[in-house]
Amino acid sequence: MRVLLVEDDTMIAEAVTQALKDAAYAVDWVSDGVTALASIDAQDYGVILLDLGLPRKDGMEVLRQLRLSRAGKNQLPVLIVTARDAVDDRILGLDLGADDYSVKPFEVKELLARMRAVIRRHGGQASPDLSNGSAGSKGTLQLNPQTKVASFEGNVQLLSAREYALLHALLLRPGAILSRTELEDRIYGWNEEVESNAVEFLIHALRKKLGAHAIKNVRGMGWLVPTVEHKP
Repeated sequence: MRVLLVEDDTMIAEAVTQALKDAAYAVDWVSDGVTALASIDAQDYGVILLDLGLPRKDGMEVLRQLRLSRAGKNQLPVLIVTARDAVDDRILGLDLGADDYSVKPFEVKELLARMRAVIRRHGGQASPDLSNGSAGSKGTLQLNPQTKVASFEGNVQLLSAREYALLHALLLRPGAILSRTELEDRIYGWNEEVESNAVEFLIHALRKKLGAHAIKNVRGMGWLVPTVEHKP
Protein backbone atom coordinates (compact mmCIF):
# COMPACT_ATOMS: atom_id res chain seq x y z
CA MET A 1 0.00 0.00 0.00
CA ARG A 2 1.20 3.50 -0.86
CA VAL A 3 1.34 6.05 1.96
CA LEU A 4 1.66 9.83 1.77
CA LEU A 5 3.68 11.14 4.72
CA VAL A 6 3.23 14.88 5.27
CA GLU A 7 5.86 15.97 7.82
CA ASP A 8 8.17 18.98 7.92
CA ASP A 9 10.58 17.62 10.56
CA THR A 10 13.28 15.82 8.56
CA MET A 11 14.47 13.62 11.42
CA ILE A 12 10.95 12.39 12.21
CA ALA A 13 10.11 11.95 8.54
CA GLU A 14 13.20 9.84 7.87
CA ALA A 15 12.53 7.63 10.88
CA VAL A 16 8.85 7.13 10.01
CA THR A 17 9.65 6.53 6.34
CA GLN A 18 12.10 3.78 7.23
CA ALA A 19 9.65 2.19 9.68
CA LEU A 20 6.92 2.21 7.05
CA LYS A 21 9.21 0.67 4.44
CA ASP A 22 10.23 -2.02 6.94
CA ALA A 23 6.51 -2.74 7.37
CA ALA A 24 6.15 -3.18 3.56
CA TYR A 25 4.51 0.17 2.77
CA ALA A 26 5.54 2.29 -0.19
CA VAL A 27 6.12 5.85 1.05
CA ASP A 28 6.06 9.29 -0.55
CA TRP A 29 7.23 12.09 1.76
CA VAL A 30 6.40 15.78 1.38
CA SER A 31 7.15 18.56 3.84
CA ASP A 32 4.48 21.24 3.27
CA GLY A 33 0.74 21.52 2.84
CA VAL A 34 0.70 22.85 -0.72
CA THR A 35 2.82 19.97 -2.01
CA ALA A 36 0.67 17.54 -0.04
CA LEU A 37 -2.49 18.61 -1.87
CA ALA A 38 -0.69 18.51 -5.23
CA SER A 39 0.53 14.98 -4.46
CA ILE A 40 -2.97 13.85 -3.48
CA ASP A 41 -4.30 15.18 -6.79
CA ALA A 42 -1.57 13.44 -8.80
CA GLN A 43 -1.30 10.05 -7.07
CA ASP A 44 -3.54 7.39 -5.52
CA TYR A 45 -2.79 6.66 -1.85
CA GLY A 46 -4.10 4.10 0.59
CA VAL A 47 -3.65 6.31 3.65
CA ILE A 48 -2.27 9.75 4.57
CA LEU A 49 -0.18 10.54 7.66
CA LEU A 50 -0.68 14.26 8.24
CA ASP A 51 1.24 16.62 10.50
CA LEU A 52 -0.53 19.86 11.43
CA GLY A 53 2.25 22.43 11.89
CA LEU A 54 3.23 22.62 8.22
CA PRO A 55 4.77 25.45 6.16
CA ARG A 56 2.85 27.07 3.28
CA LYS A 57 -0.48 25.54 4.34
CA ASP A 58 -1.46 24.27 7.80
CA GLY A 59 -2.42 20.63 8.17
CA MET A 60 -5.95 21.49 9.30
CA GLU A 61 -6.47 23.43 6.07
CA VAL A 62 -5.05 20.53 4.05
CA LEU A 63 -7.59 18.25 5.71
CA ARG A 64 -10.41 20.74 5.19
CA GLN A 65 -9.65 21.08 1.48
CA LEU A 66 -9.25 17.33 1.05
CA ARG A 67 -12.64 16.58 2.59
CA LEU A 68 -14.57 19.42 0.96
CA SER A 69 -13.13 19.95 -2.50
CA ARG A 70 -11.20 16.86 -3.67
CA ALA A 71 -13.90 14.90 -5.49
CA GLY A 72 -12.85 11.28 -5.79
CA LYS A 73 -10.13 11.76 -3.16
CA ASN A 74 -12.20 12.99 -0.22
CA GLN A 75 -12.69 9.50 1.22
CA LEU A 76 -8.96 8.86 1.66
CA PRO A 77 -8.09 7.62 5.17
CA VAL A 78 -6.25 10.33 7.12
CA LEU A 79 -4.34 9.83 10.36
CA ILE A 80 -3.20 13.05 12.00
CA VAL A 81 0.23 12.74 13.63
CA THR A 82 1.13 15.94 15.46
CA ALA A 83 2.62 17.54 18.55
CA ARG A 84 -0.62 19.49 19.13
CA ASP A 85 -2.12 17.70 22.10
CA ALA A 86 -4.85 20.15 23.16
CA VAL A 87 -8.32 18.65 23.36
CA ASP A 88 -9.72 21.40 21.10
CA ASP A 89 -7.20 20.50 18.39
CA ARG A 90 -8.15 16.82 18.61
CA ILE A 91 -11.84 17.65 18.38
CA LEU A 92 -11.31 19.99 15.42
CA GLY A 93 -9.18 17.45 13.54
CA LEU A 94 -11.71 14.66 14.02
CA ASP A 95 -14.65 16.95 13.16
CA LEU A 96 -12.88 18.01 9.95
CA GLY A 97 -12.78 14.37 8.89
CA ALA A 98 -9.60 12.78 10.27
CA ASP A 99 -9.98 9.05 10.90
CA ASP A 100 -7.63 9.06 13.89
CA TYR A 101 -5.44 11.46 15.84
CA SER A 102 -2.04 10.51 17.27
CA VAL A 103 0.12 12.79 19.42
CA LYS A 104 3.92 12.99 19.19
CA PRO A 105 6.03 11.44 20.53
CA PHE A 106 4.56 8.09 19.57
CA GLU A 107 5.61 4.47 19.43
CA VAL A 108 6.05 3.30 15.84
CA LYS A 109 4.33 0.00 16.65
CA GLU A 110 1.27 1.87 17.84
CA LEU A 111 1.27 4.09 14.74
CA LEU A 112 1.36 1.01 12.49
CA ALA A 113 -1.49 -0.58 14.48
CA ARG A 114 -3.57 2.60 14.14
CA MET A 115 -2.90 2.59 10.40
CA ARG A 116 -4.04 -1.02 10.09
CA ALA A 117 -7.22 -0.22 12.02
CA VAL A 118 -8.01 2.81 9.82
CA ILE A 119 -7.41 0.78 6.66
CA ARG A 120 -9.67 -2.02 7.94
CA ARG A 121 -12.49 0.41 8.72
CA HIS A 122 -12.30 1.96 5.27
CA GLY A 123 -12.36 -1.49 3.74
CA GLY A 124 -15.46 -2.38 5.75
CA GLN A 125 -13.71 -5.18 7.62
CA ALA A 126 -13.77 -5.83 11.34
CA SER A 127 -11.38 -8.79 11.27
CA PRO A 128 -7.65 -8.03 11.36
CA ASP A 129 -7.15 -10.48 8.48
CA LEU A 130 -7.79 -9.64 4.84
CA SER A 131 -9.65 -12.32 2.93
CA ASN A 132 -11.41 -13.06 -0.34
CA GLY A 133 -14.18 -15.11 1.27
CA SER A 134 -15.47 -16.89 4.34
CA ALA A 135 -12.95 -18.70 6.49
CA GLY A 136 -13.00 -22.42 5.80
CA SER A 137 -14.46 -22.12 2.30
CA LYS A 138 -12.54 -23.76 -0.53
CA GLY A 139 -10.35 -21.22 -2.32
CA THR A 140 -10.26 -18.76 0.58
CA LEU A 141 -7.05 -16.75 0.76
CA GLN A 142 -6.22 -14.97 4.02
CA LEU A 143 -3.52 -12.45 4.92
CA ASN A 144 -2.57 -11.15 8.35
CA PRO A 145 -1.27 -7.55 8.01
CA GLN A 146 0.54 -7.70 11.34
CA THR A 147 2.47 -10.95 10.91
CA LYS A 148 2.69 -10.92 7.06
CA VAL A 149 1.51 -14.55 7.09
CA ALA A 150 -0.75 -15.75 4.26
CA SER A 151 -2.75 -18.97 4.06
CA PHE A 152 -4.42 -20.67 1.11
CA GLU A 153 -6.14 -24.06 1.22
CA GLY A 154 -4.17 -25.19 4.26
CA ASN A 155 -0.84 -23.81 3.02
CA VAL A 156 0.54 -21.23 5.50
CA GLN A 157 3.47 -19.06 4.44
CA LEU A 158 5.44 -16.08 5.75
CA LEU A 159 5.78 -13.51 2.96
CA SER A 160 8.58 -11.13 2.11
CA ALA A 161 7.86 -7.39 2.30
CA ARG A 162 7.27 -7.05 -1.45
CA GLU A 163 5.21 -10.25 -1.67
CA TYR A 164 3.07 -9.00 1.19
CA ALA A 165 2.61 -5.56 -0.38
CA LEU A 166 1.43 -7.03 -3.68
CA LEU A 167 -0.95 -9.55 -2.11
CA HIS A 168 -2.28 -6.87 0.23
CA ALA A 169 -3.12 -4.68 -2.77
CA LEU A 170 -5.04 -7.50 -4.43
CA LEU A 171 -6.89 -8.53 -1.26
CA LEU A 172 -8.10 -5.01 -0.59
CA ARG A 173 -10.28 -5.46 -3.69
CA PRO A 174 -11.06 -9.18 -4.19
CA GLY A 175 -12.40 -9.85 -7.67
CA ALA A 176 -10.98 -6.60 -9.10
CA ILE A 177 -8.32 -6.76 -11.81
CA LEU A 178 -5.20 -4.69 -11.10
CA SER A 179 -2.83 -3.96 -13.95
CA ARG A 180 0.96 -4.01 -13.73
CA THR A 181 1.02 -0.21 -13.46
CA GLU A 182 -1.60 -0.17 -10.71
CA LEU A 183 0.30 -2.77 -8.70
CA GLU A 184 3.60 -0.93 -9.17
CA ASP A 185 1.95 2.28 -7.92
CA ARG A 186 0.82 0.52 -4.77
CA ILE A 187 4.09 -1.18 -3.84
CA TYR A 188 6.80 1.27 -4.92
CA GLY A 189 7.43 4.87 -3.80
CA TRP A 190 8.71 7.81 -5.85
CA ASN A 191 12.41 7.14 -5.44
CA GLU A 192 12.35 3.35 -5.79
CA GLU A 193 13.59 1.77 -9.00
CA VAL A 194 11.14 -0.69 -10.54
CA GLU A 195 12.46 -3.44 -12.81
CA SER A 196 10.35 -4.23 -15.85
CA ASN A 197 9.41 -7.74 -14.69
CA ALA A 198 9.16 -7.02 -10.95
CA VAL A 199 5.42 -7.65 -10.68
CA GLU A 200 5.59 -10.90 -12.65
CA PHE A 201 8.46 -12.08 -10.45
CA LEU A 202 6.44 -11.39 -7.28
CA ILE A 203 3.33 -13.09 -8.68
CA HIS A 204 5.44 -16.15 -9.53
CA ALA A 205 6.93 -16.20 -6.02
CA LEU A 206 3.49 -15.95 -4.39
CA ARG A 207 2.07 -18.74 -6.54
CA LYS A 208 5.04 -20.92 -5.72
CA LYS A 209 4.49 -20.37 -2.00
CA LEU A 210 0.69 -20.48 -1.86
CA GLY A 211 -0.42 -22.40 -4.92
CA ALA A 212 -1.01 -21.68 -8.59
CA HIS A 213 -4.70 -20.87 -8.09
CA ALA A 214 -4.21 -18.24 -5.35
CA ILE A 215 -3.80 -15.44 -7.91
CA LYS A 216 -5.47 -15.42 -11.33
CA ASN A 217 -4.02 -13.82 -14.46
CA VAL A 218 -6.40 -12.07 -16.85
CA ARG A 219 -4.50 -11.99 -20.12
CA GLY A 220 -3.72 -8.50 -21.34
CA MET A 221 -5.31 -6.86 -18.30
CA GLY A 222 -3.60 -7.87 -15.06
CA TRP A 223 -4.17 -10.05 -12.00
CA LEU A 224 -6.84 -10.64 -9.38
CA VAL A 225 -7.67 -12.70 -6.33
CA PRO A 226 -10.98 -14.44 -7.11
CA THR A 227 -13.89 -13.79 -4.76
CA VAL A 228 -15.06 -16.90 -2.90
CA GLU A 229 -18.70 -17.29 -1.91
CA HIS A 230 -19.59 -19.18 1.22
CA LYS A 231 -21.39 -22.45 0.53
CA PRO A 232 -23.13 -23.92 3.57
